[in-house]
Amino acid sequence: MLPNYLLKKIPKRENIRQIRILLNDSRIHTVCEEASCPNIGECFSQRTCTFMILGNICTRSCSFCGVNHGQPSPPDPDEPKRIAAAAKKLGLNYVVITSVTRDDLPDGGANQFSEVVRNLRQNKTISSIELLIPDFKGDPESLKIVLAAGPDVLNHNLETVPRLYSKVRPQANYERSLNVLKTAKRIKSRVYTKSGFMVGLGESDEEVVSTLEDLRKIDCDIATIGQYLPPSKIHPKPERYVLPETFEKWKSIGRQMGFKKIEAGPFVRSSYRAKELIHV
Repeated sequence: MLPNYLLKKIPKRENIRQIRILLNDSRIHTVCEEASCPNIGECFSQRTCTFMILGNICTRSCSFCGVNHGQPSPPDPDEPKRIAAAAKKLGLNYVVITSVTRDDLPDGGANQFSEVVRNLRQNKTISSIELLIPDFKGDPESLKIVLAAGPDVLNHNLETVPRLYSKVRPQANYERSLNVLKTAKRIKSRVYTKSGFMVGLGESDEEVVSTLEDLRKIDCDIATIGQYLPPSKIHPKPERYVLPETFEKWKSIGRQMGFKKIEAGPFVRSSYRAKELIHV
């Protein structure tokens, strides 16, 4: 039984249907749908979403994630133009782009990110672009390609505390993910760096604070913390449900550490209300 503060209204199918009708392109994916985000009803009702490029099949299999994994198709060369057209149809001025992890590609999908940004920049009404990237297997050249495209925010999620990586993210590496953010700041000091992680996977409160400290040590600007909620019945159940007041305590600690912006709460996700977090 979920605690009362985690009960959320079932999203209206009409909200989701309206977005789909407006986009009029079944080949455009959103992480909102693919990952079964609990905020989908709210975000779609406000005509906003997070686009997911490079298909909807991930080459990794993180235990918490609702995105399908397996062997993906080759990148679609027309996808950048279609994403830009979709953003224009929705009237977005702040656009968030993420992707599945593509370990099968030599550049990890970096050039596709770059092309998407280039196409989006042709729409002068778009003021800011946030990219939520995979780790590119730690390849700095792929990171340089993405940063050269000129995103305003470079987001890469740690997802959990280091002790739980072998259980939660077996194909990832905590130090490598930290290094993505550290290297991004070194390559382009003016870009806002951002990262998020979930709680409820078996971490302790002390480990949460330690993870925030690790992010500040590499000058990460923005952090998000949210409650892990299984996207389906076959996913692992949460080890705990964190109280709202505990999230507030972590926000306070994060502010004291020097984050330009930190958001924490049961339904916080790294792309949730992303536009509000950029005003730092």
